This record gives sequence, C-alpha cells and structure tokens, in this order.
Amino acid sequence: MSEDTTEAAAAATPRVLTVLSFVLERLVARNDTLTATAAAAAAAAGKSCLKVFHGVRAPSISIPKYLERIYKYTNCSPSCFVVGYVYIDRLLHKYPDSLLVSLNVHRLLVTSVMVASKVLDDVHYNNSFYARVGGVSNAELNRLELEMLFLLDFGVVVSSRIFESYCLVLEKEMSMWSSSGDKVERPIIVINNNNNSADDETEISLEYTQRSSSSPSLTVD
Repeated sequence: MSEDTTEAAAAATPRVLTVLSFVLERLVARNDTLTATAAAAAAAAGKSCLKVFHGVRAPSISIPKYLERIYKYTNCSPSCFVVGYVYIDRLLHKYPDSLLVSLNVHRLLVTSVMVASKVLDDVHYNNSFYARVGGVSNAELNRLELEMLFLLDFGVVVSSRIFESYCLVLEKEMSMWSSSGDKVERPIIVINNNNNSADDETEISLEYTQRSSSSPSLTVD
C-alpha cells in the first residue's frame, strides 16, 4: 500500500474512532485481567447487570475494526460514537460492579451507537441493518436496546456541556496512555461526515454472501 493510500485511509476515518478505540482497548485489556475475580463477586452478589451483553467468547474482530465497520456502513455522524461512549460510561458508573471487558464491549458499542444515532441523526438505519453490521441477530439487538434503555432509565439526553467534557476526557485519556506523550493538536470530532456511496447496503449483502461460501460472516458470539 502506498503512502498516499495510507494517508487517505487515515483521513477517511474520523479521529474520534481512533481515540475511542485507543482508550477502549486499554480499558478492556486492563479489565480482562480482573474479570475472573470481579465476575465471580458480582455474580455472587447478583449485581452482574451487564451480563445480558456478554457473549460466549470474545469476537475475533478488534475494537478499532469494529468501530470502523459501524461507521463505514451506517454512515452515522461521528458524534454518535462520543454519545455512545457516554451511555456506556453512565452504565459503568451506575453499576460499578460491572466491567467493560472483551466479552461485552462489542455488543455495548453497537447498541449504544445505534441508540445515539436515533437521538442525534435526522436519518438513520433501522435495528435490522445495525444488527447485520454488528454481527448479531435482529431479535438480540432489539432486546439489547431495550435492556440498555431501561438500565439507563431512558436517560439518553446528553447536553452540549457533557458532550464537550467527554471529548476532553477521551483526549486526556489517550494522552495519558500514549507512550509518545505528544500533545493533541486537533479536536476528536470532525464536523464533516464521511459520505459513503449509495451502494453500501449492497456491499454488505455481497460481503455476507461471499463469506458464507468460504468463511462465516461477522458474528459476535
């Protein structure tokens, strides 16, 4: 791949996805080391509120690739990823005995981003489309959406002040984790959205059809 192609691909990916992926990967990696003890304690106390989002095993697709997939095919605004993160953070603060781990992060992401798109975007895809993109069944995503809304007490409104504060927190988290220590010189939210071609839905269908003959389509176990 040429340098120009690499730079073009990087430019096409909103910075918020890069920052969010960076922060989530490190948080999940840290929490995975605590999962056995924490999960056992939470189960014993009956407090594993996010258990409904847990899969049988961790999906093979990485967090960065998963977020890029959601953005590419749903064309939701970049702000949806910040608001989705706000929802997840609210859940973790409301239910401190639950952890964001590799078994639940993908389901939490696709559900939270979908809910955020319904709140923020004038035009958005339905649950069935998000389910195909996220690798879960439509019935499961419907159930996860309801679970998230009830766990949040339907608190899906995010003020501009809260939104900006989370953007700053994400930037600071990335700076803290980064070994380079470079200062952030641009905001994580880019106003202009990346417009995908009108053939994206067809592309997804073809992707699933082609994979079914050689390897399984994307599924979040």
